[in-house]
Amino acid sequence: MFNKISKIELQALKTIRKHLFDFGKTPSVRELMRELDYKSPRSASVIINDLEKKGLLSRKQDGSFQLLEFEITENFGTREQTIKIPLLGSVACGLPIFAEENVEAEIPISIKLIKKGHKYFLLRAKGDSMDDAGINEGDLVLIRQQQHAENKDKVVALIDDEATIKEYHHTGKLVVLKPRSKNKKYQPIILSDEFRIQGIVEAVISL
Repeated sequence: MFNKISKIELQALKTIRKHLFDFGKTPSVRELMRELDYKSPRSASVIINDLEKKGLLSRKQDGSFQLLEFEITENFGTREQTIKIPLLGSVACGLPIFAEENVEAEIPISIKLIKKGHKYFLLRAKGDSMDDAGINEGDLVLIRQQQHAENKDKVVALIDDEATIKEYHHTGKLVVLKPRSKNKKYQPIILSDEFRIQGIVEAVISL
């Protein structure tokens, strides 16, 4: 695929991927223009349209775009077998966490990290509420979709339409989601036993 695109297009793809890592979203046309040091947004728009035609970007309903090919390389040697896992952006109000509207990119993950018969997604960690559990700001967290957990599992919870990662504890009719942080400002979240989790943390990928 990448031997069919120009050096300028390859540079744009790498820039888009870096922006996605740094800011949790793909750049706008004007942001891409500035990062590529162009003088006109039209130049960036043309590149985006060309990459879309080549199946490397996909435009979303809100006008933003999704990066379809995350593994950008100019080397084509033998590599480990992978499967593409969606990296989710912000969770829109009323939408399930793994809705298509939330997908920012698809990232190749080794099949050795994936259990057969399960669905997975990736989230980017924000803040330091789980740093004592090895999850730091900017890490990618591989999540296995399921709605049950065991005590002390690290889970993804959807609370007030926002995704959060916490340590799960179920006692009696209460669910307690505990932070694991050196920062004492974080407090446990106490919920009813009707609460349902979104997934279990399977792996943490530090970038």
